[in-house]
Amino acid sequence: MKRSDRDSTTFKTVIRTLEAKVLTGNVDEDERIQSVCASDLMSDVLSFSSSQALLVTGLTNPQVVRTADVTDIAAICFVFGKIPRKETIELAENSGIILLSTDLSLYCTCGKLYDLNIPGCSVKT
Repeated sequence: MKRSDRDSTTFKTVIRTLEAKVLTGNVDEDERIQSVCASDLMSDVLSFSSSQALLVTGLTNPQVVRTADVTDIAAICFVFGKIPRKETIELAENSGIILLSTDLSLYCTCGKLYDLNIPGCSVKT
């Protein structure tokens, strides 16, 4: 699938590709994902230029949502089937951040997103 394909970077495509569960009720499946970043170090996430990005992580604490909010990340996908606590989900909903969960590993999740030709986040300079 090429990046120019109409639905290659929509949430609908990502959810289907990752067989992800949607954890928040604020998903517009036609919204486009501009880039992907993957990290468990929130200090690294802060260095990404990531507007309208999808963050892939194994961390489920509230700090992940706070970091996403500060960096204008649109969505977070938790790997290994992890589900954050209710308070974290509510924080994301209040911040307008979409939460997903996939049973895939971080490695496999990133590989599938790479296959969709979604670019990686660049480092802020």
